[in-house]
Amino acid sequence: MKKMTGILGIALFLVFILTPAVNAAELPKVIKIGGQGVTSGSKADYGHQMIMGAQMAVEEINNSGGILGSKVEMKFMDSEIKAAVATKNARYLVKDWGAHFLFGIDSSGVSMALAPIMPELDRILIICHGATHKVNEEAIFKKGLRNTFRISVPTYQDGTLPAMIFKDRPEIKRIASLAAAYSYGYSAWEMFEKTLKKYRPDVEVVGKAEAPFLHMDFTPQLNALMAAKPDLILATPWGGEGLMMLRQAILLGLFEQPWFKVWFQCMGGSIDMAEGLTPDVKAGKFHGKLWATARYLWNWPDTPRNKAFVAKFREKFGRFPNYSAANVHTAIYAFKKAVEQTKSLDTQKLIKALEGMKVQAPDGERWIRPEDHQACYTVPAGHYVYDRAVCPNAYLSDLVVIPWEKYYRNPPDYKLP
Repeated sequence: MKKMTGILGIALFLVFILTPAVNAAELPKVIKIGGQGVTSGSKADYGHQMIMGAQMAVEEINNSGGILGSKVEMKFMDSEIKAAVATKNARYLVKDWGAHFLFGIDSSGVSMALAPIMPELDRILIICHGATHKVNEEAIFKKGLRNTFRISVPTYQDGTLPAMIFKDRPEIKRIASLAAAYSYGYSAWEMFEKTLKKYRPDVEVVGKAEAPFLHMDFTPQLNALMAAKPDLILATPWGGEGLMMLRQAILLGLFEQPWFKVWFQCMGGSIDMAEGLTPDVKAGKFHGKLWATARYLWNWPDTPRNKAFVAKFREKFGRFPNYSAANVHTAIYAFKKAVEQTKSLDTQKLIKALEGMKVQAPDGERWIRPEDHQACYTVPAGHYVYDRAVCPNAYLSDLVVIPWEKYYRNPPDYKLP
């Protein structure tokens, strides 16, 4: 009897030490992920691309057994790019629908509105589009709102990167801004001007124009800037606004002027803009002067992983993936990896798992910086071309690749005093 008791004790001990602290069986049968982005108005394609990227990730995960055996269910809502609507959506998704995780968000202002309520909701939010540096530098790093992460590039991509590229163009001496009149537009220009002047003290700001959000008539701003004859214009209005702005610049003859050298369109490499600009690029109306970047480019890097993602996306949806789709796809896989590591849906455990995580995205590895929850990865810039043999849409070519380490701000740059 004593021998049997001893054997039983050893067996129970082995079961105890070999059993995870949180068993996968304790997870719910369905893990719910709630997303939101703009699905109405002139910027609706960004939200629809998020939905497509999420659907693809959810189907892949469920077809391969789910997350530790739990199936994934997704619900997506229209944020209308309004902080009040997005806040209401977030509360509904968590409290009424039962979301275990939130993703999405197109607007910098909406991102800043949601970060403070995430600790109250006790959920993690991964931002997949909104770019303000204030999320990572102020909300997360300084204020400690650590339930929020960002999987996409910040405003450094819009302001610092183009400055690093054009500092080596000595013929560019007169610069101007056409800014979206809110945090994103102001921050991008401030970073561009400050960085460029650091390397090129000879550069002169000859014009600053701005337009309110959801603006469609840019002719007054364009006429004012053309009168100043800048060598370069940095523009931040995006989506449908960006398309209207660029077409109006063509009609006014800006790109035909010999003194004008570069238009840099922040996030102008997005698929909706590429599709809309195709006839103009094909007709040579930009004269090779239209440059842009994005938060992911379908044609970079030229790797089997990225090619497979693009091919699968095109087969499923009949379009090329935007950065909104790629970033949402990556965010959902980051959440999956965190749950698998912790075998838990406990928010604090998931935060710890995401901090410092290296997650595979279509364009390669992204490292989530622990201090400010910013995903660090490289995205190039280039100028628009058209080649039907390569792509049915206009696309960015002659890409200039600068590693993210060269143009990202770092936590030591914004430590508390």
